[in-house]
Formats: sequence, C-alpha cells, structure tokens
Amino acid sequence: MSCLSARPFCVSLLPLALLLGVAVATSGCDRWYYGTMKKFGMEKRDILVKRVRDARKSQEEAKEEFKTALERFKTVIDVEGGPLEEKYGKLDKQLKRAEDRANEVDDRIRSIRDVSDDLLKEWDKELKQYSDRSLRRESERELEETRKRCDALIRSMEKAQKKIEPVMRPLRDRVLFLKHNLNAQAIGALDQELVKVRSDVDALVSDLEASIAEAQQFIDAMEKGAAS
Repeated sequence: MSCLSARPFCVSLLPLALLLGVAVATSGCDRWYYGTMKKFGMEKRDILVKRVRDARKSQEEAKEEFKTALERFKTVIDVEGGPLEEKYGKLDKQLKRAEDRANEVDDRIRSIRDVSDDLLKEWDKELKQYSDRSLRRESERELEETRKRCDALIRSMEKAQKKIEPVMRPLRDRVLFLKHNLNAQAIGALDQELVKVRSDVDALVSDLEASIAEAQQFIDAMEKGAAS
C-alpha cells in the first residue's frame, strides 16, 4: 500500500493541504506516519483513543442502520402499507447502507488493532530506559492494564463484528427474493421468517451496544490515565 493512501477519519486532524501527506500506519509508513502525527501533538496513545472514539461512532451508526433495515423488512411484509416495488426499493437501499456501515466498522477495528499493537510494543521497549526501578515497575503495571483493556475492547468489537455477516446473509437472500417475487403470495411466505430476522437483528444490536459501552469505558480509562 502506498504511503499516500490516507484514511478518511484523519481528515479532521490536519489541514487539507497536508491530507495527501498523512498515511495509514502500514509496515512501510509507520515511523513516518507517527512522526507526522507527533508534530501535531498526537502520540500513539492519542491516536488510539481517537480511533476508538471513531469506531464507537461507527458502531452506533451501524446499530441504527440495522434497526432501520428490520423496520423496512417489516414494512414490506405489511402488504397493505403501499406499493411493493417502492417498499422493495427502500429495503434494498437500506441494506446497502447497512453493508457500508459494517465495512466501515471493520476498517475501524483493524485500525485500532494496528495502533494498539504499535503503542504496546513501543511502551514495552521503552521500559528498558528506566533507571528508577520503582518507576519502571509502575510503568509495567500500567502497561499490563492498558494491554488488558485493549485486548478486552478488541474482543468485544470483534464479537459484534462477527455477528454482522450472519445477519446480512439472510437479509440479502430475502431482498433478492423480493426483487423477483413482488407479489402478495411471495410476501406472505416471508411473514413467518420475520421472527428469525428480528431475533438475529436484536442479538446483533445487543452485541453492538455492549461493544459501544466497552469502547466508552476504554476511552474514559485512557483519558483518566493521561490526566493523572
């Protein structure tokens, strides 16, 4: 990947003139990327917190998109509510929006994993620079706490993320089915499947909410640690 491939969520950090100079932290660009961000007062810890905050926002948006997709699906089944073609079109668009949000969440989680790995490796390496043993032990303790928080956060986010595709798959099948069967008899056949679709979406929403709460706890703990 080229060093000129910048992530969208870095736009707000730098003037537009520098946008092309801000790279994704990949193996060939890590040092340059972090060095550039440091010039703007952002250490790896700050970058990590910002990416967690962005991921939390993306998860919140994904949660709402899937809840809306469920409502669209219910509306299609309610044949008396309006033209089937119009309902299908709205459901199809909503499903695409949900897929876009799901892909965004996946990108956010990957970016969190990257910067957390870099932060923890750097921190561990710098422990050797301490001459004061008590300070080193305190730093080691904080490092382990941060490692545990990062691991717990990523596990929570990945757990929710793994639920997305199993929810998307049956929704895609049903949207495709509706595309070729826009009649009352076909719609009626889907009515019995609504309970399963609702159950899948509800479970996903629950996991997303748990992950969102975990992300907020992580942000609070990191900001509290930075302030102390």
